[in-house]
Amino acid sequence: MARWAKSPGSTRVGDRAVTGGRGSPLSGFSKGLRKIEVAVKWDPSPAGQPPTDLDIVAATFTSDDAYGTPAYLVHFDSRSPDGTIFLNRDSTDGRGFGWDEVMTLELDRLADRYARVVVGVVIQQRPGHKTFVHVLNPAMRVREGYTVLAEDDFGSVLGATAATIAEFARDGSGDWTFRPGVHGFEEDPATFTRVMGRAHQR
Repeated sequence: MARWAKSPGSTRVGDRAVTGGRGSPLSGFSKGLRKIEVAVKWDPSPAGQPPTDLDIVAATFTSDDAYGTPAYLVHFDSRSPDGTIFLNRDSTDGRGFGWDEVMTLELDRLADRYARVVVGVVIQQRPGHKTFVHVLNPAMRVREGYTVLAEDDFGSVLGATAATIAEFARDGSGDWTFRPGVHGFEEDPATFTRVMGRAHQR
């Protein structure tokens, strides 16, 4: 099982932050969301090469610190305290059929104090530096039930080591809305989880 990098790194958001990708969002704005599935897949490294490991991570933010420090993180090594966000499937090498990593977010069960959830994908950096250009055929999908909200191939963030791929926020009536967009970062896994919610404040 992969482990999050422990180096302190930088708190700077990467210069390669961009919106969208060659697989642009299918819906620019969706409202009243309840249960979301976020999925990522990629092909295994060529024979003789170190495995490529991508991880989905979700960060939750409370209304009094919506763009600051995450209230908690969910990934393969950290669970949601209330069971509303969980990882259904985890892969360390991209081997297998279909989607390699799958996370479910039960937004309608989140407590009222949570105002925002940001979901990202981070590339583990062992044994060497690796960006999306080094990942074979990466893809992501966000959907609610059978409705696909967004798809992307990370083509706009090939120089990034991590990327946010979905943002969910409550509107004035308390309904959850979806804000699509892929935004690249140049941080290690540990630093990425601290800064992934700060970019693109609206």
